[in-house]
Amino acid sequence: MLAALPQTVATLDLRTLPHPERHRLVFVQFAALQPGEAVELINDHDPLGLRHQFDQHVPGYFTWAYSESGPQDWRVVVGKTAVHTEAPAAKAQCGCGSNGAGGCG
Repeated sequence: MLAALPQTVATLDLRTLPHPERHRLVFVQFAALQPGEAVELINDHDPLGLRHQFDQHVPGYFTWAYSESGPQDWRVVVGKTAVHTEAPAAKAQCGCGSNGAGGCG
């Protein structure tokens, strides 16, 4: 039996935001989701650094599905599978190693 797809309740266009703010905003939005809901992210590059942060901060509590994979825009639907007891939004800083040099988002 196929798992139910999460219901997309918000879309975040990260392309217009400063790079240092992107990950924090995504985790704030993710924290506001209920299980079974999702947020669609639109980005100007593949957000692999953000995916690694999700794996680190909320492993097993999210789904990640590309609906568009470049070359100009990437769209990712991030779903919440369960409530996480910690507050990842408070500690979600860029974890990709770019130190705000434009590689995050």
